[in-house]
Amino acid sequence: MTNPPPRFDGFPSDPDSLNRILEWTRTRILQGPDPRNGAQTPAALDARIGGSITANGMDPQAAFALFSDVIVPSTRPFNHPTSLAFVAAAPTPASLAFDAALGAAEIFAGNWDGGSGAIHAENQTLAWLAGLAGWSKDAGGVFVSGGTMGNLSALHAARMAWVNAGKPRPDRFRILCSEQAHSSIEAVAQVMDAEVVKVSSDETGRIIPTKAQEVLAHTSGVFAIVANAGATNCGAVDDLRALADLATQHGLWLHVDGAYGLAAMADPALRQQFDGIERADSFIVDPHKWFFAPYDSCALVYRDPIKGAQAHGQKGVYLDTLDQAAWNPSDYALHLTRRARGLPLWFSLVTYGTLAYGAAIAKTYEIAQQIADGIENMDGLELILGPQLTVILFRPRAMSAADLDDWAEAQRRSGALLCLPTTWRGEKVLRICVVNPETDPDYVLEVLETLA
Repeated sequence: MTNPPPRFDGFPSDPDSLNRILEWTRTRILQGPDPRNGAQTPAALDARIGGSITANGMDPQAAFALFSDVIVPSTRPFNHPTSLAFVAAAPTPASLAFDAALGAAEIFAGNWDGGSGAIHAENQTLAWLAGLAGWSKDAGGVFVSGGTMGNLSALHAARMAWVNAGKPRPDRFRILCSEQAHSSIEAVAQVMDAEVVKVSSDETGRIIPTKAQEVLAHTSGVFAIVANAGATNCGAVDDLRALADLATQHGLWLHVDGAYGLAAMADPALRQQFDGIERADSFIVDPHKWFFAPYDSCALVYRDPIKGAQAHGQKGVYLDTLDQAAWNPSDYALHLTRRARGLPLWFSLVTYGTLAYGAAIAKTYEIAQQIADGIENMDGLELILGPQLTVILFRPRAMSAADLDDWAEAQRRSGALLCLPTTWRGEKVLRICVVNPETDPDYVLEVLETLA
């Protein structure tokens, strides 16, 4: 027996720097981020980390200091309890710690041969999500990087299902959605060379089904309806039952974009808002939004996953050795190589239990309701909408748009609150979205009093 070749020593290990990274990770998970952090200019960053990539490298502890002392403080801390802009994040301690372990495990989870254990665990999580939607055990899907990739993969499967069914090809494929649909639907349509047909929404941001029916009556080439289950800007949940009726009537695929809002299915008190989803063909929900998992992760689930595989399964001589009878995640979305990005959610669910998830969702809704009630009762502020799920729109009665921008920036820089303006019905307003059960409503209202 020959001796094994010597290890390549071009990448030497350094136990001290490894320990420092692990200790920093532990501290960050336990203590959380600094809310005063924020974006820096390219010039400011270049002055501190420009030229850091060199021919001979640098001391590993000095290299990590660039990350801990420069890069991280130059990022917005979306997982802080006062981060209420966009749809933030609130990963559990277990999911964050496990995400570090997952990186060290270096699992290839594109096919069953490379990551069977990880894929099986991910599929348990997908089955739980499908069960919340009222789907059978035959449902399945895959975790992708985010909502945009999830929507793209689902709508590509929808169009291929149309083609595979032998339906005539129209002059132009079209996607019907609400005017409140996420920007990713427009982006997806551009990639697919399809057209988006937008339907007006009511005063709460929900699509008007009768308007959708009118549009379908005189619009050809529509192959899919996209429903909102928690519109990003206003939190609206469309009438899924009515849209399912339209999809059935016209022979269309119903896709539910629940990147933010579908997490609320885990709370029995909120589940009824999604009645009708059991008749959808696909849905997405982002664990890194309201399901307390770290970036980046989107669960894409098909009621009939065979249609996903028919659209996305890749062919190549180098893939012929794969077990085609096994569950290969690369068959269900637009990807081949992937990490097991669904495992942090799986581990957190296993650790805390599904009841804890339902309780956390309920808690965030309660917090949003308390904030909305406080706004409504505060002199000088007007509650416009909400909470719809946990989104609130409001405005100060006597403040210009420019003053609103200045106020928001001052709160962000001080670390008091990340609450940014948006536009609703053509007017600049403030928007809050609560996804962190540790957000203190009394504190938030105390900061908002500076607007009145």
